[in-house]
Amino acid sequence: MSVVLAGTVRFAPDRLDGARARMAEMMRLSRAEDGCIVYVYSEDLEEPGLIHVFEVWRVQAALEAHHAAEHFLAWRASREELGMSDRRMTAYEVAASRPV
Repeated sequence: MSVVLAGTVRFAPDRLDGARARMAEMMRLSRAEDGCIVYVYSEDLEEPGLIHVFEVWRVQAALEAHHAAEHFLAWRASREELGMSDRRMTAYEVAASRPV
């Protein structure tokens, strides 16, 4: 069963430039992990500093390995330094999917 994570985080708009490079690094490293299908951070077009997060993992164990990965732990430790706030994430277990 696949796991989808979807949600948002916020950065102070004046600190967003510094966070972009770290988000790009997280996307690159996470996408290289076994079991990662999709890993995306996207800036909201109407709310400066609002970032949409969307991840798809092949199985729960892959997501758990991601959460234990060195780059994820470093990212988590840097949240305050980067000015991240208001993290709102939801995990969904998906039994099947199809194009629409």
